[in-house]
Amino acid sequence: MEHGESVSSLVIVILAAFLTPILLHRFRLKMIPVVVAEIIIGLIIGQSGFNLVEESNWLETLSTLGFIFLMFLSGLEIDFSIFSSKKRRNQNTSTKDMPNPVLLASIIFVGILILSFLLSYLFVVWGFIDNVYLMTLIISTISLGVVVPTLKEAQAMQTTVGQTILLIAVIADLVTMILLAVFVSFYGEGSGNMWLLLILFGVGVLLYFVGKYFRNQSFIETMSKGTIQIGTRAVFTLIIFLVALSESVGAENILGAFLAGALVSLLAPNQELVQKLDSFGYGFLIPIFFVMVGVELDLWALFDEPKVLALIPLLFIALLISKVLPIAYMKKWYDTKTVIAASMLLTSTLSLVIAAATIGERLEIITSEMHGALVLVAVLSCIITPAFFKKFYVNHEEAEYQQSISFIGTNQATIPVVRELEPKEFETHLFHTKQEKVDDSQSRSIFDINELDNYDLNTLEAAGVFEHDIVVVSTGDEMKNEEIATYAKDIGVNRVIARIEIPEIEKRLREIGVDVFSVLLSSKTLLKALIEAPNVVNILTQQDSALYEINMNNANYDGTLLREFPFTGDVIMVRIFRGNDSIVPHGDTDLRLNDRLIVTGSTEYVEELQQLLEYV
Repeated sequence: MEHGESVSSLVIVILAAFLTPILLHRFRLKMIPVVVAEIIIGLIIGQSGFNLVEESNWLETLSTLGFIFLMFLSGLEIDFSIFSSKKRRNQNTSTKDMPNPVLLASIIFVGILILSFLLSYLFVVWGFIDNVYLMTLIISTISLGVVVPTLKEAQAMQTTVGQTILLIAVIADLVTMILLAVFVSFYGEGSGNMWLLLILFGVGVLLYFVGKYFRNQSFIETMSKGTIQIGTRAVFTLIIFLVALSESVGAENILGAFLAGALVSLLAPNQELVQKLDSFGYGFLIPIFFVMVGVELDLWALFDEPKVLALIPLLFIALLISKVLPIAYMKKWYDTKTVIAASMLLTSTLSLVIAAATIGERLEIITSEMHGALVLVAVLSCIITPAFFKKFYVNHEEAEYQQSISFIGTNQATIPVVRELEPKEFETHLFHTKQEKVDDSQSRSIFDINELDNYDLNTLEAAGVFEHDIVVVSTGDEMKNEEIATYAKDIGVNRVIARIEIPEIEKRLREIGVDVFSVLLSSKTLLKALIEAPNVVNILTQQDSALYEINMNNANYDGTLLREFPFTGDVIMVRIFRGNDSIVPHGDTDLRLNDRLIVTGSTEYVEELQQLLEYV
């Protein structure tokens, strides 16, 4: 009988997790993050609602795995390349005098941490909690899982303020996770063994170098296909190994999971693998965890404890104060609305609060009622603050943003391309050696060409070649092209494009994420296309029937079916790229934020559609 109850409860939770995003989409509740909605659904079917879910070993195991995988994906979400100088170039002349964004973000987070400690001390004085350090961690946390999608939706990821907000959230995520591990080492059963954490981090560093060595091995790509899927197996082995090691040294299992995610992020996995992990995590395990958070939360018990009930508004105010005051430092460079928007978004907190509250309850530092109050405040912060960010944030920088490109080698392959690039969208920098002869005699007067003594990596580094969004390598030496492209990718250049004619080199570069072009292959492909499909080539090459790419940034049309789309101009949608998916559009295809539309048609109508969808 117990087995039947166990399975029936599992079915109820799985159905709840499945139906939650459908209900959000149906009722257009875009302001509520899916994970928050899952907790709310859990409240309805759990102890606070209809009490449909009973205790189950199935649910306990899957919920724990969901929590571990959530921490892993939190580590995986950290883009360590944002700490490099090229990702932190000032993109707006009005923010020229800003300090280094990493320094600015660090100063602001230190302010958040200090203010959180002072506010926590007040909570201890008022008798709400006995441990000032646990409350400090709870108040200072920031939800990277809420910050990242909100910035993407607002098209703010490439702006200086967006990068600063992201840096603050990343630093907060890293520091609070490490401090939580230190806290457990002091107050847990194995207290006093904090030095054992060094073993965990030492093993993590060793695994990083092992992974870096095997990442570029050719047999790995072969074994990553079919039924072997060696990359996915390696990731899950890493998670379980570091989780087990974390528990062995007296730390929390979530620290091992978080460290595993950070290691995978540092190794720069291909996007296909990341998408698989996201799909598995957010499609199965993590929704079960968040639904169970709601199921186990007893809201009615909060009303029996007036002190705990009073904690909810006070803690929410503390979260606001701890972010608003330090963020006010940014007022030196940004307007009031932008500063308010940034402080609102950084007030959102979820996963680490739940982690800290769960650990605090298990260590008997807080009561189950206090645990419920903390989770409830975290849920409220994720519902309220992103909506305020969207209300106050105005994107002043996105329209002015130019992608910066460095061309290494000036020749017949690069000069014509530089001529054709739109100056408003691309800022080009050309580099070539003094001995190299430029084919176009007018190139020096038309373009700003930087002369180099040689193509050595140190020379290129000193010239600032790698401090750009895109690096195009097109020297006359293919081995040198491979060396430069590999180095650029290793130090975190966003996009690297290399001219390669040798198949073996092309294969090696593609394995590490370098885009490769070949003059010979391009000529063969074009000639073949002219013979087999001349009309297709005409679309690609003739200006009056060219293909255009338009980014869907207008939230007003998010979810709109193409047959209901009000635009009636002379434009045909050829393709829609959504993440890694390529979609052939039809009447029932819906538009979504961040879609990239490939269209063809009259220039005037294409520009009109671009104005409608790209600029809000």
